[in-house]
Amino acid sequence: MLEIRNLHAGYGQIEILRGINLDVGAGEIVAVLGSNGVGKSTLNNNISALNKPFSGSIRFQGEDLTNMNSTEVVQRGLIHVPEGRRIFPNLNVKENLWLGSQIRGKARRSQNLERVVEIFPRLKERFAQMAGTLSGGEQQMLAIGRGLMSEPVLLIMDEPSLGLSPLLVEQMFELIANINKEGMPILLMEQNAVQTLAIAHRAYIIENGEVAMQGKASDMARDPELRKNYLGL
Repeated sequence: MLEIRNLHAGYGQIEILRGINLDVGAGEIVAVLGSNGVGKSTLNNNISALNKPFSGSIRFQGEDLTNMNSTEVVQRGLIHVPEGRRIFPNLNVKENLWLGSQIRGKARRSQNLERVVEIFPRLKERFAQMAGTLSGGEQQMLAIGRGLMSEPVLLIMDEPSLGLSPLLVEQMFELIANINKEGMPILLMEQNAVQTLAIAHRAYIIENGEVAMQGKASDMARDPELRKNYLGL
C-alpha cells in the first residue's frame, strides 16, 4: 500500500532522514521505533505532505504522493493522527469528531460517527463536553476517533501512548490492535518498543535518520542486540 524509497528529508538545510526505505502492506501494523529526535515525526510530516522531501519517493496504492499537498493526501485516505493529539480544545467532542470528515467521509458522516462511538463509548457520553476538559486518555481517543471519521485507507499514528498512565497505555495498544483486526492497516510511530512490538507485524528502527534494523516484530522482540540497545533488557 505505502512504499517509501530512498527518502531524504529535513528542514531548511538540515537533513534529518537519510535514505529511508519503508513499506506498509494491506492489513498490517507496521511500527517505526526510535527515541525522540531520530526523525519519526519528520517521516510522518513528509508522508502527510505537511513537508516536502529533499529527494526520494512516497507512493500510496501505486500513486506518487511526493508532489501532492496535504488535502490531496487526505482525499486518498491516508490519515494522520498527530503527536500531541492536536484537538480543538474550545469545541465540544462531537464538533471535533464532525471536523474529521470535512475533507473525506462527509457523505457518510452519521454512519461513521456511530462506528466511532461503538469503538469509544466514552466519547458519546461526552459529546457536549469541551474537548480541552477531557482527560489525556479521552483526548487521545478523540484524536483517533477524529481520524476514523475520515474513512482512512491507511491510518498513521504518531506516539499515541505519549503522556498516558501505564494502565491507559495498555488499553491504548489493545485498542489499536482491535482497530487493525477489523482490517485497518496502521503505521505506528512509537517510543514504547515493548508494547509496540507485541501488536505489530513488522517493525523498523530509525537511528540517526536511517533504518538501523527491520524485520518481523516478533523476531525483533527476541533479538539480543535490540533487547540490549533499545529495550534495556
